[in-house]
Amino acid sequence: MIKNTDKGYGLVAIALHWLMAITLFSLFGLGLYMVELTYYDAWYKGSLDLHKNIGMVLFVVLMLRIVWRLMNQVPKNADKSASIIEIKAAHYGHLALYFLMTVLMISGYLISTADGRAIDVFGLISIPALPFSIANQEDIAGNIHEILAWSLILLSAGHALAALKHHFINKNNTLIRMIRVSASN
Repeated sequence: MIKNTDKGYGLVAIALHWLMAITLFSLFGLGLYMVELTYYDAWYKGSLDLHKNIGMVLFVVLMLRIVWRLMNQVPKNADKSASIIEIKAAHYGHLALYFLMTVLMISGYLISTADGRAIDVFGLISIPALPFSIANQEDIAGNIHEILAWSLILLSAGHALAALKHHFINKNNTLIRMIRVSASN
């Protein structure tokens, strides 16, 4: 099953979800590592380039994920006992995750292009800088990027805890639907 149904997620949605989750947590870890490096550390430039390159690719994946979500139905709530508050919290939580990811990646772009130079993505494509910049763009975007990164990690942790609650406490298939595609979806 490639596409979503009213009962479960399809292969594309599941693959995009986990690809982004693993990559975002990896980029977060790399970001924490990078900020501790000094200019003279051997991997200073390499870690920065890797972070930027993966971030740019992930932005494209995020745009594909958003388009895929808009083109597919969202499965019905798997928890029949969920209150309206839980359903609304899940909906707005998902919107917040998409918003945070989008603005986080835009802020990363603004950091990387603050000096007017393009971002060379793995030597394959060059993403140009905006034709204008603002005063202290790198610092402002950097502060925003850090706040958004921590916010995204915390909201993602809440998202994961909610999925575990559904699995272990509510005993429904909310988590399972995002782990595997089944014919019964």
